[in-house]
Amino acid sequence: MSPLATDVLVIGAGPAGAAAARAAAGRGLTVICVDRRAEIGVPVQCAEFVPMPLLRTVHETDSRVQDVEGMLTVLPSGLQHHSVFPGMMIDRARFDQGLAELAQAAGAQVKIRCQFLAWDGEVARLRCGTDEAFIVRPRLLIGADGPHSRVAKAVGLPHQQVVYTRQYTVPLLRPYADTDIFLSDAFPGGYGWLFPRGPVANLGLGADRRFEDNLKLPLEQLHQQMVERGIVGESVLGRTGGAIPVGGIRRMVHGNVVLAGDAAGLTHPITGAGIPAAVISGAGAGLAAADYLAGDEDALESYAEDMQDQFGPALARAVQRRKSLEAVWRQPAAQEDRVMRSSWIAFDEYFAA
Repeated sequence: MSPLATDVLVIGAGPAGAAAARAAAGRGLTVICVDRRAEIGVPVQCAEFVPMPLLRTVHETDSRVQDVEGMLTVLPSGLQHHSVFPGMMIDRARFDQGLAELAQAAGAQVKIRCQFLAWDGEVARLRCGTDEAFIVRPRLLIGADGPHSRVAKAVGLPHQQVVYTRQYTVPLLRPYADTDIFLSDAFPGGYGWLFPRGPVANLGLGADRRFEDNLKLPLEQLHQQMVERGIVGESVLGRTGGAIPVGGIRRMVHGNVVLAGDAAGLTHPITGAGIPAAVISGAGAGLAAADYLAGDEDALESYAEDMQDQFGPALARAVQRRKSLEAVWRQPAAQEDRVMRSSWIAFDEYFAA
């Protein structure tokens, strides 16, 4: 069978991949975007909070659930710190599906149940569903396939350092406009959270498995604490979890292969926030692909430089903070408020040199 030719092949139809497909197709390129899942956006593997700068994209995807006004950070001693932290809770599945629909409207082909199998520098081998593998010859390949990116592996990058998450969807017993953040040695390498979503809340935690392999027990304990506070109900309506890359930015351009989103290490290593960087980097990768294929030989490296300029300093600081904390997890110092204050974005100490 002859290879299927296309200008751009995008692996992954999450926020980064769909944004890349939309941008490239909008510039008149032929684009194929594939995703291994049976349904785009499902299962949801995040807390579903986005900051206000994504308002336009949230509006375009009709995915807004409720507004968030502030952040309540709970330190190991129990001391609470409230800060203004406006944002939105979204329906993440709808958000991803809406972005894929926008990519299709721009002219991209979006295929589900389609796995990326291999890349030899010129052609990609894919398999959709139970069909036989087939070959695609793109002029440019965009890897937007998450923290365990097969595209990144195919170009020789090592596995990223990750933390793992576990999350329950639980009934929310009263209107709630804040996100709750719990900093504790019970969640080493991560934190606990409660994010309100109308009548329900996402209650979860992340942790580094080098320090804590059992995420179920601390999450059940956190759930019980929130039940006793009268904020959430006892029933668990849904369960999910996933991996979050925490190693910072990695090399994004490899010949005619470009990485975006989690695959590029653009997720914040402290907060785990990755949706804004995914949308921005995906769109940037799609536009850079169009410029590169139109003859601008520097377009891809310029894209990488732009992402480094926009996200690099914040991610580098977060990586540094993570490394400092690795020395104290499971030690008495991890129970000290001052240590946790230096590790979380709500406090001035986090931004100190």
